[in-house]
Formats: sequence, C-alpha cells, structure tokens
Amino acid sequence: MTTPTYTSAYERRLQMVQDVLTDQAELDGKAARDLATRVLRALDHIPERVR
Repeated sequence: MTTPTYTSAYERRLQMVQDVLTDQAELDGKAARDLATRVLRALDHIPERVR
C-alpha cells in the first residue's frame, strides 16, 4: 500500500502552469518552472475583485 503525499494548492497550480508552458512554448523543465513561478506571482498580486 502506498502512502499518499501531500501537495499544496500552490504546488498544484505551479505544476499546471508549468505543464502548459512546457507543452505550448516548448520550454524545458527549469525554464518553464521559473516562468510559471513568475506568472503565478504576478497573478497573485492582482486584487481578488479584479480577477
């Protein structure tokens, strides 16, 4: 029996953005991860009522 591992909501969002960047922009893993981090940071600074 395998033990489930906890993945935070932020990590799931980061992985989703990274996957899109890897598929659509043909970036390698590190570049996609770095850009995904910057994208999420920018999105998180948009006020909730504007999103």
